[in-house]
Amino acid sequence: MYDKLYDETENVKVKFVGFMTDDVRYDFGIVYTNAFFGKPLVVCMQTGRSAVLCQEDVENVEHLQQLFKIDSDKEAVDLSEYFKYLLPHAVGGPEAE
Repeated sequence: MYDKLYDETENVKVKFVGFMTDDVRYDFGIVYTNAFFGKPLVVCMQTGRSAVLCQEDVENVEHLQQLFKIDSDKEAVDLSEYFKYLLPHAVGGPEAE
C-alpha cells in the first residue's frame, strides 16, 4: 500500500548549456518548472547528477562542489558564478527563507 503524494504533468522550458572553464567542460540541462518553489532542476549531462537550485543555493560553493563532485575549489567558484546568471532567485516557500 502507498499514499500518492503528487502526480502532476507540466509543460516546461528546458535550457541546455555547454561551456568550458580553464580546465573543465560542463554540459547541463536546466528544467524551469513551477514545482519546487520555482527552483529549476539542474542536471549534469555528463554525470547524471541533479539538484534543485536557485541563485541563493549556488552562492554556497562548498555545497555546489559536493553536489556535482567537483575536485577543484576554483572550478566550483567558476561554476557558481556561471549559474548565478542562469538561475532565478527563490520565489517563496520554506526553502527561500
